[in-house]
Amino acid sequence: MAMTGVLRPGHVQLRVMNLDDAVRHYRDIMGLTETGRDAGGRVYLKCRDEIDHHSVVLREADCAGLDFIGFKVLDEATLDRFEAELRAYGLDTTRLPAGDLLETGERVRFQVPSGHWFELYAKKSAVGNGCGLVNPTPWAPENKRGMAPLRLDHALLYGPNIGEVQKIFTEVLGFTLVERVLNPEGNANLIIFLNCSIKSHDIAFAEYPEPGKLHHCSFLMESWEDVLRAGDIMSMHKVPVDIGPTRHGVTRGRTIYAWDPSGNRFETFKEDRQPYPDHEPLTWTFEALGAGGGLDYVQRKLHETFLTVVT
Repeated sequence: MAMTGVLRPGHVQLRVMNLDDAVRHYRDIMGLTETGRDAGGRVYLKCRDEIDHHSVVLREADCAGLDFIGFKVLDEATLDRFEAELRAYGLDTTRLPAGDLLETGERVRFQVPSGHWFELYAKKSAVGNGCGLVNPTPWAPENKRGMAPLRLDHALLYGPNIGEVQKIFTEVLGFTLVERVLNPEGNANLIIFLNCSIKSHDIAFAEYPEPGKLHHCSFLMESWEDVLRAGDIMSMHKVPVDIGPTRHGVTRGRTIYAWDPSGNRFETFKEDRQPYPDHEPLTWTFEALGAGGGLDYVQRKLHETFLTVVT
């Protein structure tokens, strides 16, 4: 698949209620590497197999949640093109200067009808994964700490008007609808899974009355055994677990959901599906989300927290 537009999720900025506790969680327990702090007090971290300077930015605030998600695009010409196309579609955009985020070039920010803020960027300093570029090692021992996720993989966001959001992502940004869950009436999508690659999803949205809510940020693990090992580490450090270990029917991902100290849900996730753009999207009925194992294939139940607990 030729990737010439949006390449991948690049970063999330999370609001946390105690910065020291959040850093301890993401750096010391999860095993991300701290790569910098800026004059505003934000802390920057990256996962062990990521090349770019950061993928997670933590900002201390009075309430938990998501500030924005950034996607990396191919180059500056692509950034300019998407900015023009977003405006032509009717969305307001803001061009943020290089350096507003550490080691990051200009960003184009916009808000979608679900109330979430997104941004596109083309440049971020490459710091490498510790394996080298010539005769590289398969992994760097100094980076395999804690749960040791490979990368920031995707996010699930809750908000209204996801039908309009889907149009923006598919018609303007070039994403593909990969999978969907129907609402109880069966006449509209309740959850949509979109990708810009051949992953099971790079971003997902669920219909929800309150705008701008975060359900979870997901971190890719190398294997199912590493997901289970992450569960051991969660128990050792008394990290509160929501769901799992289990497998999703939807996306076929193997998973544990848990909460950071501020109440932001995170997921340790093993990819298990690679849909190409010419594949038909898969459809799940609302009943199958629970009894059919869509959410929890092992227990075949719809966990109440999945539909109601967001930040």
